[in-house]
Amino acid sequence: MGSITGALGPLFLLILLGAAIGYGRWPNSAFWPQMERLIYFMLFPAMLVSTLATADVSQVPVVRLALVLLGAMGLFGLGLWYFRDWLRLSPAAFTSVFQGAVRFNTYVGVAGAAALHGSLGATTAAVAVAIMVPVVNVMCVASFVAAGTLGSAGLGKSAIALAKNPLILACLAGIALNLTGVGLPGWSQDTMELLGGAALPLGLVAVGVALRPSALLRVDRGVVATNSIKLLLMPAFVLCLAWALGLDAVSRDVALLFAALPTATSAYILARQLGGDAEMMAAIITGQTLLAMLTLPLWLRLVV
Repeated sequence: MGSITGALGPLFLLILLGAAIGYGRWPNSAFWPQMERLIYFMLFPAMLVSTLATADVSQVPVVRLALVLLGAMGLFGLGLWYFRDWLRLSPAAFTSVFQGAVRFNTYVGVAGAAALHGSLGATTAAVAVAIMVPVVNVMCVASFVAAGTLGSAGLGKSAIALAKNPLILACLAGIALNLTGVGLPGWSQDTMELLGGAALPLGLVAVGVALRPSALLRVDRGVVATNSIKLLLMPAFVLCLAWALGLDAVSRDVALLFAALPTATSAYILARQLGGDAEMMAAIITGQTLLAMLTLPLWLRLVV
């Protein structure tokens, strides 16, 4: 347990530091939204490109990793739709529950994988991001469409946003540079690595800044359902599936890590833009992030 807490502890401390900064509104209320844009549109894509462009992807069982991660997302996504009537949620609230169950915090995932397994962990995590990000974004936008929370204009904007998603574009660019053998020639590799190196610590602090402790007062059937899926049921299913498919230790740990991650803070922005229940989304993000500080080390303790 010591190695796990030693690896994840600094990550959680950065999130808590961000929460303290957010509570104190330092340096001002306009700073962190702009910093989040810088991380999302430049620093994190740079990290993905630098990792994927030069990675030895042959070390990662891509097909089996995809089966585990996408299988879990698909199963629980369909399960939520099947039990939608039982949950008795409004269309807007249901989309927030759906996002809370299937989205994942990429900053915590990549940072955790690198802390646990070094460069191979970071490479495997980058591959996991490349597999999951396009699918989870399509799934979440489809949930808004199916729930009827956005009109035709919103659908068009969502399609454009998907096509311009910087994480999807970064993954495609990194994979293309890798497969063509171009890599990152000259100073470009060092430049991208320097940019990418800033992504994770700043991203973790930004996760903490985005937390809203007051939102924890909202606890209802939807919040309990999505937290149970994301922090308990999905990790259990992924762990069983990883063992059944014979994933190696690093890929298994990364798959379990991504399955047990709290949902992404960007889900709040999507909920506001596409007609979801933004207040419920804030409660889910805050609750899952804080609870994951307890559940994530416990899940990893089973395998590491």
